[in-house]
Amino acid sequence: MNFVFSSLYFAFNAGFVFSIFIVYLLNFYTFCDWFLNKKRLLFYILSIPVSLLIFAGVRYFMQEIVIFEITGIHNYAKKTRELTYYVRDNFFFGLPSIILSALSYLFWQFQETYKHNQQLLLENKKAELQMLKSQVSPHFLFNTLNSFYSQLILKDDKMASDVLVLSDLLRYVITETDKEEVLLSKEIQFIQNYIHLQKKRFEDQLYLDFEIEGNYSTEKILSAALIHFIENVFKHGTLNNPDKKASITIRVKEHFLELSTFNYNVEGENYSSTGIGFDNLTKRLEYAYKNDFVLEKTAENNIFKTYLKIPLKK
Repeated sequence: MNFVFSSLYFAFNAGFVFSIFIVYLLNFYTFCDWFLNKKRLLFYILSIPVSLLIFAGVRYFMQEIVIFEITGIHNYAKKTRELTYYVRDNFFFGLPSIILSALSYLFWQFQETYKHNQQLLLENKKAELQMLKSQVSPHFLFNTLNSFYSQLILKDDKMASDVLVLSDLLRYVITETDKEEVLLSKEIQFIQNYIHLQKKRFEDQLYLDFEIEGNYSTEKILSAALIHFIENVFKHGTLNNPDKKASITIRVKEHFLELSTFNYNVEGENYSSTGIGFDNLTKRLEYAYKNDFVLEKTAENNIFKTYLKIPLKK
C-alpha cells in the first residue's frame, strides 16, 4: 500500500514539475525574448495570464488525463476539478515559475549586455590607438591644405573650393571617426564631399545617380557606417559607362535610415564585398545595434547590390 501511495505521489509530482518546466522554458525563450528584450513591458504583463493558462492546461493534461488513464485516480477532487477553481488554483502554483523565469532572463540579459559593452569598449580602445598612430600625417596634411587654400583663393576660386572640400573631409576623418556615434548630417556631408572629389577624378565621365531622401537634423548613427559602401562603389564599380550607371540612395525615415547601392563590377573582377573591412563593419553594426539592423548584399550577373537599414538615435 505504501508503495502504491509513493508511486502516485511521485507521478503527480512529476506531472507538476513537468508543467513548471514547460512554462519556465516557454516564458524564458518566447515571451521574455519577444517582449522584455524589446522593452515592451505592457505586452509582457499581458502574456503572464497566457503562461498561467498554459501551465494549468499542461498540468491538467498530465495529472488528470495521462496519470488518470494509467492509475484511475485523480489528483484533484471532483468539485475542485471544475474549470474556474482549477485555473484559479493553478495560477498560484504557476506564478513563481514565471517570476523565476523572468528574473533568470533579466540576469542573463544583464550579463550579455555587460559582455557586449566590454567588447565595444575594447574595440573603441583599439580604434583610438589606431587613430593616434595615424593622426600625425593627417594633421600635417590638413594644415598644409589650409595654407594652399589661403593662396589659391586669390588665384583660382574653383580649385580653392575643392581644396576646402578636401580639408573638410580630412577634418571629419580626424575629429569624428574615433567617436562611437556622429550626427547623421555630418556623415552625409562627409559622403557628399567624398563624391564631390571623386567627380573631379572622373572629370565628366562619372555616371552615378546619388540621391538623398527625407529630412534629418539631430539624428545620430554609428560613425563611418555608410562610407564603406560608397567607397566600394567607386573602387569596384564601372562608373565611366553611361549604359552601366551606378546608383547610391540614402533614405531617411522617422526612426531609421536605409542605404542602397547598385553598380556593375569592373570586367574580370569577381567582387562580393567580403574581407577584413566588411567583416569589421559587420561586427561594429552588431555591437552597436545587436539584431536591430538589416545588412544584405547580392552579386549576380556582374551586378553588385547592397542594402543597409539601421535605426536612428535622437
